[in-house]
Amino acid sequence: QVHLVESGGGLVQAGGSLRLSCAASGSIFVLNLLGWYRQAPGKERELVATDTSGGKTIYADSVKGRFTLSRDNAKNTVYLQMNSLKPEDTAIYYCKSRYLGSEYWGQGTQVTVSS
Repeated sequence: QVHLVESGGGLVQAGGSLRLSCAASGSIFVLNLLGWYRQAPGKERELVATDTSGGKTIYADSVKGRFTLSRDNAKNTVYLQMNSLKPEDTAIYYCKSRYLGSEYWGQGTQVTVSS
C-alpha cells in the first residue's frame, strides 16, 4: 500500500510562490504515476497536474505556465512548484498515486493565497 504525505502548504500573497512536496512510501517509487489535485471550498476536486503513462505531464489550463510538477526518484518525492499564485488557487492540495492498478491519496495540504 502506498502512503503519501504532503507538505509545503501555507499562506502567501498573490504573486508569490510555494513548493509543495509529496513523499511516497510503501512502493517502488518509479512505478508510481503521481499527480496533484486540489479542492476549493464548495467545489469538486480537480486536476492540477499529473504524470501520464505516456511519459508526459499534463496541466490544468488554469495553472499552465505557472505550476511545474517534478519528481526526485532518489528521494521518493514529487513536487509542485507554484509561481505567480492567485487568490483562486486557494484550496487543499492533494497528492495522488496510481500504482499497480490502484489509487492512493495523501491527506492534503492547505494553500491560501491572499489578495
